Amino acid sequence: MISRLEQLCLDKGLKMTDQRRVIARVLSDSADHPDVEQVYRRATEIDPRISIATVYRTVRLFEEANILARHDFGDGRSRYEEMPSAHHDHLIDLQSGRVVEFRNEQIEKLQQFIADELGYELVGHRLELYAVPRRDTAKPDRE
Repeated sequence: MISRLEQLCLDKGLKMTDQRRVIARVLSDSADHPDVEQVYRRATEIDPRISIATVYRTVRLFEEANILARHDFGDGRSRYEEMPSAHHDHLIDLQSGRVVEFRNEQIEKLQQFIADELGYELVGHRLELYAVPRRDTAKPDRE
């Protein structure tokens, strides 16, 4: 079965080698936002002949073709996801590195309001929230 990302590549006319197909499948199957090293580790589990250089070149090719979106979440590593079909924002857990995708209509409306107030037409935005899990601050009930 062909992966979503591989189909996007074919639709854009990219030549799909066996190794590119593996990398495309790894990226399509990723529930997280992997960096190149993570993509490489996952790809070599499928095809041990794939080199890190091939992963770097392929990720760059997919990004240039607007098939992948690159994110820098402040940890020094570029992370990737399929180019989103619908807008969403990200919350990054600084302790675990987990990336949570979300959409909030109030935030969307506020951004539009701010652009309007400043005399601009909003044509796009990227919102990244950096957070740590809340510690339970509730005090135990005393009897």
